[in-house]
Amino acid sequence: MSAGTTPTGEHPGRTDDRAHATGTVPGADRTMRLGRELAALLRAGDLVLLSGELGAGKTTLTRGIGEGLGVRSAVASPTFVISRVHPSLGDGPALVHVDAYRLAGGLEEMEDLDLDLALPESVVVVEWGEGKVEELSESRLLVRLERPTGGEGGGPADGGTDWSALDGDAPRVVTLTGVGPRWAGVDLAALLEPADG
Repeated sequence: MSAGTTPTGEHPGRTDDRAHATGTVPGADRTMRLGRELAALLRAGDLVLLSGELGAGKTTLTRGIGEGLGVRSAVASPTFVISRVHPSLGDGPALVHVDAYRLAGGLEEMEDLDLDLALPESVVVVEWGEGKVEELSESRLLVRLERPTGGEGGGPADGGTDWSALDGDAPRVVTLTGVGPRWAGVDLAALLEPADG
């Protein structure tokens, strides 16, 4: 896959602190692999914001990140507990996994989670975090996952999504955007190259 343009139409080779790549991930297994490969780039202090519709693969990607970081306990969606900390089994950083879906406010509403205290020692992954936690760090990685949705509206009777017909393993379009000096010069497009064999 090749690097794409930014949402504003600019090219990734420009001189600001932004790296950008877009590619297609064929299914859940490759989404997990992408997470493991992304983990190899991540270090303590990194903030990763995940966005995409329900079922787009945000938690699957985070599971791969957790495996790649070598953290304790399987990563599961933190929807009902808002945040989970997965300590490292080795000498790497812990993974803090946050689901901000039910949080309407910005950083103020998330203050009780102490993400600002956890960030220097951990990799912090926030699902549904766009517009809510960017103030935590001048550098962050934005990951947008898009999947086929089957239509608009409330359900099949009114022309909307037929949730039962969606393939959970359908290809996703993944956009990686690194913002800030931490991601300047990082080859994000290499993460989206097709799998060998």
